[in-house]
Amino acid sequence: MTTIARRAGKCQSGLLWLLECDAVRNYRATFAFLILTFTLFGCRGQRKKVIAVVPKATSHLFWVSIHAGAAAAGADLGVDVDWNGPATETDYSRQIQIVDSMIARHVDGLALAAQDRTALDASLDRAAREGIPVTVFDSGVDSTNYMTFVATNNYEAGQLAARKLAELLDRKGSIAMVQHVPGSNSTMERERGFEDSIAKEFPQIHIVQKQYGMSDRSKAMAAAENILTAHPDLNGIFASTEPSSVGTALALKSRHLDGKIKFVAFDATDSMIEDLKSGTIDALVAQDPFRIGYEAVKTLVDKLQGKTPPKRIDLSAHVIVKADLEKPEVRLLLKPDVNKYLK
Repeated sequence: MTTIARRAGKCQSGLLWLLECDAVRNYRATFAFLILTFTLFGCRGQRKKVIAVVPKATSHLFWVSIHAGAAAAGADLGVDVDWNGPATETDYSRQIQIVDSMIARHVDGLALAAQDRTALDASLDRAAREGIPVTVFDSGVDSTNYMTFVATNNYEAGQLAARKLAELLDRKGSIAMVQHVPGSNSTMERERGFEDSIAKEFPQIHIVQKQYGMSDRSKAMAAAENILTAHPDLNGIFASTEPSSVGTALALKSRHLDGKIKFVAFDATDSMIEDLKSGTIDALVAQDPFRIGYEAVKTLVDKLQGKTPPKRIDLSAHVIVKADLEKPEVRLLLKPDVNKYLK
């Protein structure tokens, strides 16, 4: 009996030990699960908001400056900026695809510059259904499914260009326009402002030809050369965008007409600034793309923080002539430190 009792006691002790081990293991597993759960929820709560920014294109300096402004806002305001756009401003299907992918990811906010005023209507409808706030920048849309529009006052900018060219021509002469692309709301407004101002304010100036540069420097150069061939007595030219301006400058130089035909260009690149210094370009009408990008992201962050951004933010353009290039504020406007933000 003593032996049996001893064996029973050992069995009972072993059983208790096993039960205790199971309890410890269960406790540890439960504790680990709780730690993991709290960690996951904590990470989710601390996740940075993502603002997607979709430009018309990515190659021209104007869009690079907007990218820098958007990145600066992201750094200042504590959000991640996801920048993605088509290579060219005429790849409409690619822009739609990028916007739709951002919506499918359910980003926290979406800023976009529409290549065409109606092409993104269905995408904007989808963003509204998903509860994603949208800021449209640079170029307007027909849809009403957006929160804020941030852009240069393009109609006013076109008027500024017309008045400067008229001043250079002593308010008389024949002129031509190298336009951007059909359907781009921002440049259409700019071109409309230019034409309206010429028609209403300067009756002795006549627009004899208009051609599209199709957002391509070589095509813009060809368009300008066609105009120069058709109108050898031309007095002035207005180009409404960066690629149109660069192409027109190349055409004037190739025909040895630089400095002989008054030329008002729009936007600014290093080569355009050099052309302003040399006299190929007489005046630049410059936007502030860095600020456009910054304000576009800021409006979305404001919305996510419970604020109500304005429906429209208009930014003024600036007319710049050679004598202005040494002014500190002009240097900062024309050459923002993009490398500081785009590393």
